[in-house]
Amino acid sequence: MRRAWSILTAAALAAAGFLAAGPPAAADGASTDIDAVRNGGFEAGLDGWSCSAGSGAVVATPAHSGSSALRATPAGQDNARCAQTVTVKPDSAYTLAAWVQGAYVYLGASGTGTTDVSAWTQTPGAWKQLTTSFRTGPSTTSVTVYTHGWYGQPAHFTDDLTLVGPDPGGPGQPQPPAAPTGLTASATSSTSVSLSWAAVPGATSYTVHRDGAAPLSVTSAAASVTGLAASTTYTFQVSAVNAAGASPKSAPVSVTTASGGGGGGGALPALVGYLHASFANGSGYVRMADVPASWDVINLAFGEPTSVTSGDIRFQLCPVAECPNAESPAEFKAAIKAKQAAGKKVLISIGGQNGQVQLATTAARDTFVSSVSKIIDEYGLNGLDIDFEGHSLSLATGDTDFRAPTTPGIVNLISAVKTLKAKYGPEFVLTMAPETFFVQLGYQYYGSGPWGGQDPRAGAYLPVIHALRDDLTLLHVQDYNSGSIMGLDNQYHSMGGADFHIAMTDMLLTGFPVAGDTARVFPPLRPEQVAIGLPATTNAGNGHTPPAEVNKALDCLTKKTNCGSYQTHGSWPALRGLMTWSINWDRFGGWEFSRNFDGYFGG
Repeated sequence: MRRAWSILTAAALAAAGFLAAGPPAAADGASTDIDAVRNGGFEAGLDGWSCSAGSGAVVATPAHSGSSALRATPAGQDNARCAQTVTVKPDSAYTLAAWVQGAYVYLGASGTGTTDVSAWTQTPGAWKQLTTSFRTGPSTTSVTVYTHGWYGQPAHFTDDLTLVGPDPGGPGQPQPPAAPTGLTASATSSTSVSLSWAAVPGATSYTVHRDGAAPLSVTSAAASVTGLAASTTYTFQVSAVNAAGASPKSAPVSVTTASGGGGGGGALPALVGYLHASFANGSGYVRMADVPASWDVINLAFGEPTSVTSGDIRFQLCPVAECPNAESPAEFKAAIKAKQAAGKKVLISIGGQNGQVQLATTAARDTFVSSVSKIIDEYGLNGLDIDFEGHSLSLATGDTDFRAPTTPGIVNLISAVKTLKAKYGPEFVLTMAPETFFVQLGYQYYGSGPWGGQDPRAGAYLPVIHALRDDLTLLHVQDYNSGSIMGLDNQYHSMGGADFHIAMTDMLLTGFPVAGDTARVFPPLRPEQVAIGLPATTNAGNGHTPPAEVNKALDCLTKKTNCGSYQTHGSWPALRGLMTWSINWDRFGGWEFSRNFDGYFGG
């Protein structure tokens, strides 16, 4: 059936005029021919190119030549079209060519003023050159060249894309500058690096490249790169840019950032667990004093609001009628003090599946601060865990920049947490447990989108994390109860195995353009700020990961071994550890989760 479909598809496309082929025509005026495409080798990232729905990314391998190539991934109704508008000479012959890898990869030109053309390849495998040609119309001064894939097909690759023909400006057309030299780097802090290089004659700007991250454009021969992770090695290159295009990249230079402060979170590595302190379920009740010493951070589940919009958070211990073996409040508080004396941290977790919290007004914000403070003071807790789920966080229409949120519920939550942090000081522990829908999905979608119609909750945790990153002790995204999520490789990853945790965690530690916008990049978190969130047993949540797969994920992220097919953008020995839902479910499962953690880290 697949073979028949391929033949029919090819025939249909040919009949529709998609197979524009034939030998390339000779360009007019060979002595003045130029390549009109800017950055056709993608050595300057996506500079000069526009890709639909954030589908394009620049990768180091495979590359046909040089050190970079374009990888574009179709998704849904998007065929991963990357295009560039170039200046051409009217009534002139041009030859368009590119090297491609993948099935159903198209190369074409539109707006020619005569007959728009395209060429395509049907079979995957080694690099293949596509070539086509056209003549511009008598008044045509620009055309759009493009490449795209086909719906439902995997990622494809493009490199060395050229459009050769007469120079529209005649003699004296600018040429791309030479590659920068003398690149040096120094780590100025745990989160930033200073770069400098020799100025290049004729360059009007420079592009800084880092380990597959979004390129940084600067106008002088120096740059400060921020938002980096502590104790992490980064590799940088620089290219020079002018109106004619980008130079080849400079020789690479590597630098390791300084170690960063933790902020009240305890030693590395850390094991974080939720304790069902206010309710009972099938896992059974665990008294605070009976929580094993393996657990470094204990989150009390849950503080919940009196109503969705009140901001009034209440916490009460599970009643004896529901939890017959529950301790008294005095015994519970004494056990907390004993845990803290042993170096453990005990936090109040706000929200959960049933505790929807929306701080839509400043009155709700202030009530949140006062009521959470009361809980912290009454039980002598170390800080706060934000576990807002469901419809607690969403973005208002028009709120499109995570760096400057305008949605009242988001703005008020950030303000409330900063107030609590200021009140309790630098040892205040702040953790968050968002779902992947609210964080990593932001790589593709953010809020309702620029034209509306998307789920307004998509990526809604990103402005909160970003605004509080200097106060954040630990982020442990729930890598469970999740749909498939696109990673930085532009492939979809599904929960339940090492691959999902590797791809999702790599996004947090590398950073990513929000909704594919390279001008709005969510910066990476420090590795000591990140833990992997998993269910302790198959009963605890969808997406349970067997211990062997958990260990593979840890190997990959901390040692860059056992990574499988996914290639991370670094290795992070200081990764904070693991979080699980929950301590109760781990006991139900014979302590398999915590024992595996202790075995891996030598606890």
